[in-house]
Amino acid sequence: MIGAIIVTKHNPTKHEPAKPKADESFLKPPADESSLKPRASVAPEKEPAEDLLAELESVRDRELRCRAELDNFRKRAAREYQDGLRYANLPLLQDILPVIDNIDRAIEAAEKNADADALLEGFKLVRQQLEDALARHHCTRIEALDAPFDPNLHHAVMQQPSEDHPANTVIMVTQDGYQLHDRVVRPSQVIVSKAE
Repeated sequence: MIGAIIVTKHNPTKHEPAKPKADESFLKPPADESSLKPRASVAPEKEPAEDLLAELESVRDRELRCRAELDNFRKRAAREYQDGLRYANLPLLQDILPVIDNIDRAIEAAEKNADADALLEGFKLVRQQLEDALARHHCTRIEALDAPFDPNLHHAVMQQPSEDHPANTVIMVTQDGYQLHDRVVRPSQVIVSKAE
C-alpha cells in the first residue's frame, strides 16, 4: 500500500497569536516627487562631542581669566600692604616735625639770650607738645608712681624699704615707660618698696 501524505492547512487556534504581516509600504513609490529633494533649511545636527569640546574651551577660558584676575588681586594686595608698612609712620612724623622746629627755635633763642628760665620754660612746652603728638597716635605714658608693681608694665631696678608705702609699690620712677594702645613700647624703670 502506498502511503499518502496529507497536508493540512494550519489554522491558528485561540491560544496561538496570529503572526504579523510584513510591512511592505516601503515598496510603494512615493506619492509626491518633491519629498525626494533634500531639504536645504534643515541644518545638520552637531555631534555631541563638538558641543562638549566647545563647552570645555569656554570653561578653560573662564578658568584662565579667573586665575589672571586672582593673580592681579594678589599682586595689588601685596603692593598695598608693602606701601602700608612703608608709610605707616607718616602721620606720626608729620606731628613730630613741628616739635623739632620748636627745639630749633629754643636753641636759637638760647644762643641770643642767656636767660635760663625762659629756655627751661620753652623746653617744657616742647616736651608737652611732643607728648601730645604721641598721644594723638595712641602712644601714652605709663602712670607708674604710687601704683602697685606690675611686671608687665614696670621694670624694677631697685627695692627700698618704705614706711609710707605698702610692699611692692612703685615709690620712684627713674625712666618713664610708654605703651601703644595696650602694648608696652617700653616699660617704666622703677624703684619698688619692700617690706621691712
